[in-house]
Amino acid sequence: MSVQAFFASCPRGLESLLAEELGRFGAKKTELVAGGVAFDGEILACYRANLESRLATRVLMRLARSPYRKEEDVYEAALAVKWPEWFSEKQSIRVDVNAIRSPLKSLEFATLRIKDAVCDRFRADRGRRPDVDTRSPEVRIQAFLDKAEVTLYLDTSGEPLNKRGYRRNAGEAPLKENLAAGIVRLTGWNPGEPLLDPMCGSGTLVVEAAMMALAIPPGHARPFGFERLAGFDLRRWNEVRDAALARRRPKQRLPIFARDRYGEELKKARLNLEAAGLAGCVDLKQADVLDTSAPERAGVLLANPPYGTRIGDEAALAEFYPKLGDTLKKYYAGWRCYLFSGDARLPKLIRLTASKRTPLYNGPLECRLYEYLVVSGSNRKKSAPSRTSGPGT
Repeated sequence: MSVQAFFASCPRGLESLLAEELGRFGAKKTELVAGGVAFDGEILACYRANLESRLATRVLMRLARSPYRKEEDVYEAALAVKWPEWFSEKQSIRVDVNAIRSPLKSLEFATLRIKDAVCDRFRADRGRRPDVDTRSPEVRIQAFLDKAEVTLYLDTSGEPLNKRGYRRNAGEAPLKENLAAGIVRLTGWNPGEPLLDPMCGSGTLVVEAAMMALAIPPGHARPFGFERLAGFDLRRWNEVRDAALARRRPKQRLPIFARDRYGEELKKARLNLEAAGLAGCVDLKQADVLDTSAPERAGVLLANPPYGTRIGDEAALAEFYPKLGDTLKKYYAGWRCYLFSGDARLPKLIRLTASKRTPLYNGPLECRLYEYLVVSGSNRKKSAPSRTSGPGT
């Protein structure tokens, strides 16, 4: 099979983890850039990345790269691509353009010129142009402009890969599923080790952890863009999908615990777990993190607490963070605790020393994943009493 160039996008901060993951799917020559990983691979690597990647947002197939200086150069680069070899004029299209340091004044005009080029190519080759559908296109075309080159891609994913197909209810500010999966990975959590989300909201973190524990392919319940492209190999796709599904583990009760003080939020988590086929796999309970003890002697606590730019009253949060720190010290000695937050006040107000701070982006918002290795005072070595010391000295 021929080797093709691809680019897999992901939330910023997860590039290294994504490169490791893609390597397991057969990707070669991985190259990390901000917001994703470029790689070479056969079409099977593309199929596997779409089906099995927990971290990627999209997998794009590179068709062309060309220097440019003005909009007309972008048009000519797009016109040179043999689009009719990849899809039919009967299929609807959408064109999206992203750029960094591009000299062009209008990305909207560049998008229009690429669309014109695709349609002109179809008119020349087939005598008919495809329709444009910005809401539910059958084929998505992506372009990336840097200061000197335009790169043209076909989107092999369709809808973003973080849309697993299980989310029925979301909280007020839900994490995207692939960012949640990356956060779980960054904790170093191993399936079989207790994991607790004491502020679970709609349950995205625990759903992703449970899917990891049971080796459920994150894309098993959704379609992909590559299924609508010319040359789609149904037999090989079925082989890839069947092999991934065969690696699933039997459904079982997992040492994964989800807590939330609000019953409505817990209902959302339950519905999402049921939609993901994980009913009964996660321990759900209504409880307030500030007065609930740990469910096991040791494990991983992982939470996405409210923060001011997301949800929550500023004064209430300033009062909440110190109490949360006290709770971790009181109940979670021996636990590895991880808090994901975009609130720069958290590390100061929680009054704990973070052993690690990992930069991540929740969309455009810069955040940190704070690691706290909680040690009980009783675990510290006590000094031996002096023989000459008396009571009260």
